[in-house]
Amino acid sequence: QVRLVESGGGLVQPGGSLRLSCAASGFTFSRFGMSWYRQAPGKEREFVATITSVGGYTNYADSIKGRFTITRDNARNTVDLQMDSLKPEDTAVYLCNAYKPSHPSDLSEYEYWGQGTQVTVSS
Repeated sequence: QVRLVESGGGLVQPGGSLRLSCAASGFTFSRFGMSWYRQAPGKEREFVATITSVGGYTNYADSIKGRFTITRDNARNTVDLQMDSLKPEDTAVYLCNAYKPSHPSDLSEYEYWGQGTQVTVSS
């Protein structure tokens, strides 16, 4: 079955770094765009970063641009989020997302979510 399993979350001090990883299985990873979202208590889920299926394009939320880097390894079916210069406002559950729009070779759309990993930025 489809699985997206996040890891790497934890407690870090402001200004510190953390690297999140999402391990995917049960689908053709290389056909999916991968994204990270986050959700803090009492707030809506917000977009963080995305990377296309072949890694040729990335996009970042303005709030984290220049501090976070999204990468993927299609050979390992993983997508990572390197987070540097962390701020308390980065505290949230970080969620891994996989999405495939309709293609001529596969007209179905698919979207999957992981359960999330907690990131807490505090002294």
